[in-house]
Amino acid sequence: MPSLNPRSYETTAPRTVAFLGLGVMGYPMAGHLARAGHRVTVYNRTAAKAQAWVAEFGGQAAATPREAATGADLVFACVGNDADLRSVVLGPDGAYTGMKAGAVFADHTTASAEVARELYSVARDHGLHFVDAPVSGGQAGAQNGALTIMCGGDTAAFDAMKPVALAYARACTRIGDSGAGQLAKMVNQVAVAGVIQGLAEAVAFGQQAGLDMDLVLDVIGKGAAQSWQMDNRGKTMVANQFDFGFAVDWMRKDLGLVLEEARRNGARLPVTALLDQFYADVQGMGGGRWDTSSLIRRLRS
Repeated sequence: MPSLNPRSYETTAPRTVAFLGLGVMGYPMAGHLARAGHRVTVYNRTAAKAQAWVAEFGGQAAATPREAATGADLVFACVGNDADLRSVVLGPDGAYTGMKAGAVFADHTTASAEVARELYSVARDHGLHFVDAPVSGGQAGAQNGALTIMCGGDTAAFDAMKPVALAYARACTRIGDSGAGQLAKMVNQVAVAGVIQGLAEAVAFGQQAGLDMDLVLDVIGKGAAQSWQMDNRGKTMVANQFDFGFAVDWMRKDLGLVLEEARRNGARLPVTALLDQFYADVQGMGGGRWDTSSLIRRLRS
């Protein structure tokens, strides 16, 4: 699959930007920024990945987050977790030490609301801006430039980053103050996990009953049961195909953030806690890198 699928871009003034983290999401997201006409410097922990990106899209690679962020109007990041995020933001080689006064750091990592508020506060102390901006849409959404971005932070900082981020998104919305973007992403993951389990049980039930499940999904997909998961994962569930998509390991990380936040705010999430354990079962089957739709494997074993 190509790293970037073609799309048209809304006209916005070219900006000097940095992108930190060139994984399966960050690589195409940074590519869309370059294709949209922005001046892009990239940083990746594995330097060869950054050099490959430059060979494909132009721009330049930097040896440290600080070097990448120097002179940038906006710095975007998409890394693995809270610890990874702190490592590219803070410290002598972190982005904050290189950013100019008034610049905006927009973080697309799915991380905790706590770290978002921490980095927002540190940014203010440095005369900078921080927006927590986790995304939904997966690898395909990144490649197609069709992600949904949920943001927390000050309105002025959000307004500065939104037109640039729309190079790889179809929607970018400010939910509220710092941390609100991460909390909205947690809501998203709770809903997604529940839908996947419901779809898995439906497919397993239909197959056990001897139905042509490809046909059944075509029929019920035109009614009230329709969902993104049904449209995009129903038939691959039927075919027992899971070597793609959003990994179980990543979903467990996200659900861990949800459950930790729920312990903090008192929310009751009995089904989400159960689904986290179901995903642990899939990991135990060797499926840590399988797509999240592999929940159905528990029902077949």
